[in-house]
Amino acid sequence: MGCCSGRCMLMFFCVLQLITAVERQVFDFLGYQWAPILVNFLHIIVVIFGLFGTVQYKPRCLVLYIVWTVFWVTWNIFICCLYLDLGGLSKDSDYLSLGLSSHRSWWKENGPGCGNRNLPTTRWQHLDSPALVSELSCLLEYQYIEVMHSALQLFISVRT
Repeated sequence: MGCCSGRCMLMFFCVLQLITAVERQVFDFLGYQWAPILVNFLHIIVVIFGLFGTVQYKPRCLVLYIVWTVFWVTWNIFICCLYLDLGGLSKDSDYLSLGLSSHRSWWKENGPGCGNRNLPTTRWQHLDSPALVSELSCLLEYQYIEVMHSALQLFISVRT
């Protein structure tokens, strides 16, 4: 087996998908987003099956992986449309938490460059809500971080 064979490349992309899916799973757990938690968990299991099928030459595992990859691409397109408010979807909906909690993306409050939420009360007199303060003080808005996560997953899946 050469190091640039299709089998070796598939193993590389499966491992890369595992690493990025586990990272995404951690942040979905922090934000209590139950639908992505379930889908990411299934994705991790199927990618392990795909890796096993690649190493052990099991065509059934590879077919399962290929079928799942089509669903995974569709899921990530849905996530991108949801966070970008495309197609009648809204990032403020309860789709991702399955209506079980009022939590949103972990990145909404903990994004890169987000300022301290403990503002003096004199500054709050001119503002409508504290949520406006937290969104304006971040370097990169949370929906773009979520879209970048999904775009990375799409890129890896399409390369596979």
